[in-house]
Amino acid sequence: MTPEKILFHKAKVLTQAQREAYFRDGYLALEGFVDQDWLDRLWQVTEGFIEESRGWTKSDDKFDLEPNHSAESPRLRRLTWPVTHHPLYWEFASRGPIVDVAEDLLGPDVVFHHSKLNFKWGGGGEEVKWHQDFPFYPHSNGSVLAIGLCLADVDDEMGPLGALPGSHLGPIYSHYNDKDEWVGALSDDEAAKLPMEKVAWMKGKAGTITIHHARTLHGSMPNNSPRMRPLLLNAYASADAYSLTPYPGMACEQNETLIRGKRARWAEFDMETCMMPPDWSGGYSSIFALQQEEDLSMRAAE
Repeated sequence: MTPEKILFHKAKVLTQAQREAYFRDGYLALEGFVDQDWLDRLWQVTEGFIEESRGWTKSDDKFDLEPNHSAESPRLRRLTWPVTHHPLYWEFASRGPIVDVAEDLLGPDVVFHHSKLNFKWGGGGEEVKWHQDFPFYPHSNGSVLAIGLCLADVDDEMGPLGALPGSHLGPIYSHYNDKDEWVGALSDDEAAKLPMEKVAWMKGKAGTITIHHARTLHGSMPNNSPRMRPLLLNAYASADAYSLTPYPGMACEQNETLIRGKRARWAEFDMETCMMPPDWSGGYSSIFALQQEEDLSMRAAE
């Protein structure tokens, strides 16, 4: 759905200026948008998964672990598909306050795409190199976004999510290396050309949400603080933006669930070209593992 068509519909929670800023810049951050009750409930569930991860010694399709993860000192990089592992995550993704934000930026007909919970532990929690989401899961048009919820306060030291304003209007980059291996990031040469002085770092108190367009260049630095930086991410698309590939990884019944409005009778296409991702049917690891080149024989799920 085009921005012009979306803006024709009355907003639920965002101002017109906020919606226009998103379409101009490709990102938006809303300080303290999610209330303490939601945060408390989500934290209670999340702490249970951190505790459970102590029993894991290697990554699988549920827990993605840092190489130095241990039972004594858990270093959980990601809970994959949190909506499949606890009903509260799905309640938040499908009926929580962020759904109004998704509708304001995607139009009245909204489809849920996927979820993930990235932790970025203190004391060097890994960077996420510069990339775009769209090459991981291309759609018929660009009306696709991700909404992140900061479960804890985030400051500059913690490696906040950064977005390059206006980059969603530019090229869709290759995320393969010079050996034609999927690495889930721009090449070092391409990344070195980015105007880093223009990057907006999205930080704030717990409850702050970040929104970024699927074509926006974004990334984050290592977490050099002693504090964990958990970010719960949910991705959505306009109903007329049809997935061109199956989403990789474990089966998830919530993928492609209509959560607002009605199914589109017609797919809408735009003219942007995009390299297709690899065939992940034989397995995957994670964006972290691929960007760190831990195992290039496994294909990554963004």
